[in-house]
Amino acid sequence: MKNFRLPRKLKKKLHGNLFLYPADENGNRLMAFPHRNQEDYNAVKTRIALDIMYNENPKVERKAYLEKMNKEVIVTDEELRNYVDDIFAFKFRNPSFNTLLKAKNHPKSAVAYYNFVNAYKLSKTEDGYKNICCMAVDKAKELLRK
Repeated sequence: MKNFRLPRKLKKKLHGNLFLYPADENGNRLMAFPHRNQEDYNAVKTRIALDIMYNENPKVERKAYLEKMNKEVIVTDEELRNYVDDIFAFKFRNPSFNTLLKAKNHPKSAVAYYNFVNAYKLSKTEDGYKNICCMAVDKAKELLRK
């Protein structure tokens, strides 16, 4: 049996990524090692096994995500206070609330306010959006400084 050999640069490039075969009927996926195995390498070349970070249409998904997050939503100050109290620890509540109030009325940083409100509403149904709320406040601070 002939040894499987790849050029050094290609082998390094493939070694850094995680490749998976399509899921079976139970939802389990096998891992491919294209830098070691000829069959796995052929599967990666024919796009049977894909990189875990592979995305078919990244621009389309990013555009849909931004439309969802940048949707203009205005809430009352009391509701905003409740949102901030729910997300942040006690010592970060007042500075975050004040930042969001300033961002709400500032044309350049209003998008960060919208991101916060939309992410908070999505955090009630999906995981991972509370971090986006925190990042929206940081982005609002940055945009207000400019």
